Amino acid sequence: MALGKVSVNNLNLGQGAVTEIERYFLFIGPAGKNVGQLLQLNTDSDLDAMLGVPASDLKTQVTAARLNGGDRWACLVAPIGGENTWQSALEKAQQQGYSVEAVVITTPVTAGTELSAMHDAATSVINTYGRRLFVMAATVGITAAQTWSEYAAAQKAITKDLVAPRVLVVPQLHGNDLGVLAGRLANAAVSIADSPMRVATGAVLGLGAVPKDKEGIPLPSAIRAALDADRLSVSQTYPDYPGVYWGDGNMLDAPGSDYLVVEYLRLADKAARQIRPLLIRRVGDRRLNNSPASMAAAVTAFMKPLRVMAKATTFAGEQFPGEIEQPKDGDIVLTWVTKTRVEVYIKLTPLNCPKDLTANIALDLSNE
Repeated sequence: MALGKVSVNNLNLGQGAVTEIERYFLFIGPAGKNVGQLLQLNTDSDLDAMLGVPASDLKTQVTAARLNGGDRWACLVAPIGGENTWQSALEKAQQQGYSVEAVVITTPVTAGTELSAMHDAATSVINTYGRRLFVMAATVGITAAQTWSEYAAAQKAITKDLVAPRVLVVPQLHGNDLGVLAGRLANAAVSIADSPMRVATGAVLGLGAVPKDKEGIPLPSAIRAALDADRLSVSQTYPDYPGVYWGDGNMLDAPGSDYLVVEYLRLADKAARQIRPLLIRRVGDRRLNNSPASMAAAVTAFMKPLRVMAKATTFAGEQFPGEIEQPKDGDIVLTWVTKTRVEVYIKLTPLNCPKDLTANIALDLSNE
């Protein structure tokens, strides 16, 4: 004989959203207050109260980032000084569970070895904590004893022959260029798929005074072009067009890489962050197996984040594109390497983006 039993179980199918960390940056640099602490700031924060009343490079860059970051801007700040280093501040943030998209180190570097160390630190965070991030570094602006040619040569020496794919370098030509670019990249009104070059985003805000060399010559466009060619990220202007804008966010990757500009790296990292929890949920789950039905279900599940990233909106007759092109069949492939090991191959396609435009004008002198 038996007694009837009824049970109702809530099944968790893992269909919820993954918390996005894009546009949330960690700023590290010397400051006069709260050294060794981790501070959460937003547009309402009193920077004098949090970072000290005296001027500091950290406060200068955070101020510029806030001005360019829009009304949803927020960041994590780690003031350092004395025995505190950017390495220890970064590790402390990781140990306390903070996930950020980028680390902004305000102390200017003077050699390529320092940039290599930053890339190694970013890679270590990925390998240790599974948190994908890139580093924004700074080099010094021109000194009163340099000509523009001497300055450009000194900057070229820093990045020459260097491969640091997760590092972006900004020369502090105007004193707060690093903060301006960090804010521009963190602005929620702009997609992470957009280049900082995008003019429709608007001109940069609060950029410092135009620098001059020892001969009194203001920053020439040729020097900007030379610095950009040496893979530094600089502001730019267009003759007879008002405002100061930005060039590419150049990554220090090898020639021919897929990740030479920051927007491509941001897209790949975002997709990785969205896919990773889906993989974790399937560890030891026999519902993922090599049967056709299971493989198809897994491909559909892994495709969902890409479809969300690709979602476009049409408004007032104009289409606002998603971050990537719509994924299609074959963009996700699962391979069973062994009975217990699965490899997933995922392809995402950035949209075309015009950065070099030419108009060709001809006259029609035919006699009609």
